[in-house]
Amino acid sequence: MHHDSIAVVDFGGQYAHLIATKVRRIGVLAEIRQPEDPIEAFSGYRGVILSGSPALSSHGEDGDYTKALYGLDVPILGLCFGHQEIAKHYGGEVIHGGREWGHADLHLTKPDHPLFAGLDPVEQVWMSHFDSVVAVGDDFEEFGYTVSKDGSPDHRMAAIGSDVHRRYGFQFHAEVDDTLHGDRMFSNFVLGICGCEPTWSMEAFIAEEREKVRAQVGDESVFLLASGGVDSTVAAVILKDALGPERVNLLHVDNGLMRKDESKQVVELFDRLGLGEHLHFVDASDDFLGALEGLTEPEAKRHAIGHTFVEVFNREAERLGIQDHLLGQGTIYPDTVETGGTQRADTIKTHHNRVAVIEEMIAEGRVVEPLAELYKVEVREVGEELGIAHEALWRHPFPGPGLGVRCLCSDGTADTRDFDRLVPETAAAAAPFGLDPLVLPIRSVGVKADVRAYEHPVLLSGDADWDTLLGAASSITQHVLGINRCIWNLGSSHPAEAHPVPGYMTRDRLDLLREADALVMDGLRRHDLYDEIWQCPTVLVPLSLGSGDQGELVVLRPIFSKRAMTATPVRLPDALLDELRGSILGLDGITGLALDITSKPPGTIEWE
Repeated sequence: MHHDSIAVVDFGGQYAHLIATKVRRIGVLAEIRQPEDPIEAFSGYRGVILSGSPALSSHGEDGDYTKALYGLDVPILGLCFGHQEIAKHYGGEVIHGGREWGHADLHLTKPDHPLFAGLDPVEQVWMSHFDSVVAVGDDFEEFGYTVSKDGSPDHRMAAIGSDVHRRYGFQFHAEVDDTLHGDRMFSNFVLGICGCEPTWSMEAFIAEEREKVRAQVGDESVFLLASGGVDSTVAAVILKDALGPERVNLLHVDNGLMRKDESKQVVELFDRLGLGEHLHFVDASDDFLGALEGLTEPEAKRHAIGHTFVEVFNREAERLGIQDHLLGQGTIYPDTVETGGTQRADTIKTHHNRVAVIEEMIAEGRVVEPLAELYKVEVREVGEELGIAHEALWRHPFPGPGLGVRCLCSDGTADTRDFDRLVPETAAAAAPFGLDPLVLPIRSVGVKADVRAYEHPVLLSGDADWDTLLGAASSITQHVLGINRCIWNLGSSHPAEAHPVPGYMTRDRLDLLREADALVMDGLRRHDLYDEIWQCPTVLVPLSLGSGDQGELVVLRPIFSKRAMTATPVRLPDALLDELRGSILGLDGITGLALDITSKPPGTIEWE
């Protein structure tokens, strides 16, 4: 069946495939195109959307693309970097300044324009940028400006357009769920301005993906790494339906980084799904802990975990006599984009299923990934279409490296570079909120304007309501360069100093983290919050608060999200926090407890 379609030009931004997902959810086929694709590749599309990018338009970065796009007789919408490139091409001006990230209010100056049909004069949107459009060319005008939640100066030209050229631009990210009515904006553009007919569906995707699997695999078989999470479970069912169960073998690896009793529960899950007959189990915890011994740097840990997965996979495949099988993975799109898996994307963090050896196998056509263009919410929708049980689809997401990215490591050396600047600037940013800030002498992974940010967290101490805490976190991370995360101290004291303690990836530390994590998961279920909260990582940080204390810090990271590309922190009820204070601080070796109050961006969901 022919579908009207939209081309999404991927400049390497964190959300390019999310744009395509949003368009497909309207019922219109969206296809990813590369900026250097020849102009002939854009024939037949009803419209074009230009994505964001880690590049700086103001500096002319990433400017070598097919600019013949602008000669197409179809509407074009630019987002963030794409917005800036449209403005420049038609005579406008882009500067390096006016940076924003987080929630902002879009004030429409053209509320009656078809692009904003059905929207309010003021709409909540999501910002993440360093460059800004400050002037537009002939036939263009401002459609809207933004006011940040923290009271920063108004940001002009946040939405621009020209009906003469049929070119439009949003500085904000309409594709993320934090832009509350971004779906309506896309619908107005795709259905209204581009005139597309909504004929695409998830059922069509499943049927097409089965055909792709059959075409790639041919007469061969697949050996799937099955963690038991949502992604690998749905991938297993798609492969089984496409190839038949006799051509799909599953391998579950206990890497020593699992949650408490996780592997036992995974085996039981696949038995219930009717896949147990082809499930192989191996305890490879010694392999993984050996590969991680002495490592502290997050990227080094991720690479070690990824390579060890491949080594175990190859060893088990040879033992079972199926070494010629293709490798199956439940990879989803955030894994690819955060690893810098598109030509222009910045590496935020390397996922275990995107290390070099697997990339080589992908290039050879030896890896089958039926979910690689989907986000978590779409994976769950596919699972529902396939009839997979609710309990299997709505487990909290758990990263492939498991607790390996939640058990932070340190050689005990404090990282206090730039503290002479960071400490007074952070104090000034926190002062209006009545909170005591403490810049921590460690770093965590974050993302700012599509670029990896490996920067310091800040511990905030003091009593405050939730809005005040979020306001403080937003102000500090926006205005203090070098800070990407804020956590709220749940202890009774206000520590004046913090120092790292030596801590490596050992069974003892992992067992300690497993106990803390189990207490959190049990608490969420008892308070009927497990299904409401999208994910709640529990993080063990080798950091001692105060002068004489040698214990470690536990950080709770409850968040709301749909696709993992953005996230908002969740305030846990006081009753649950009180329980966790008693139970987690009662664990031997734990002397600090905090709640992560950072959105994504600027802080990634995981700390590493």
